[in-house]
Amino acid sequence: MFLAAHKREQILPQPVVLISTKDENEICNIAPWSNITSILRPLDEIVLASWIKRDTLENIRETQEFVVNIPSTNMIEEVMTCSKNYPPQVDEFECSKLKVHASKEIKAPGIEGCLAWAECKLVEEIKREKYSLIIGKVVSLEVNDNFFNEDGDMDYEKAKPLSIMLGNKGMWFTHPVFTGKYNEYSEMFIEQKDKDPNL
Repeated sequence: MFLAAHKREQILPQPVVLISTKDENEICNIAPWSNITSILRPLDEIVLASWIKRDTLENIRETQEFVVNIPSTNMIEEVMTCSKNYPPQVDEFECSKLKVHASKEIKAPGIEGCLAWAECKLVEEIKREKYSLIIGKVVSLEVNDNFFNEDGDMDYEKAKPLSIMLGNKGMWFTHPVFTGKYNEYSEMFIEQKDKDPNL
């Protein structure tokens, strides 16, 4: 079976995050987001894709900042509430009954109860006809100590960070599980002696 190219999200598991912003009138907006990724390692930038007409995008343009909140599977109902197309003057903290998590470096608030909070400042907007790519620099990265070890590694099976698989008519909420296999990053690099058996 072949799928139309625009259905590419049906073959790619994606993260679910909540982007929180505040407009110039101090009204807070929360929006679920899956089109987001970190930019390489060990850089401190992330990129998200946005349709041109989004309150979140307008708020980021106005204030130059946003928070990437990482929800767990116990926040699915709140995620769905925030996915509704409320008018821009509606405070989505009130609609979703989510509580504010105070940010450290920016004015936009985070969301209490999440696994982690990445406070970001706008670096660049790459505009296209129907969408924009927003590149943000992480200026503060806070994690919930209940789900992270001293090295900053998430216990993802305990935390159950929310992800999603999209289908033709709907979506399945998921979370990562361990396959039983662990490897060090160093194993990806070929030693010089492995390149040439004569060395």
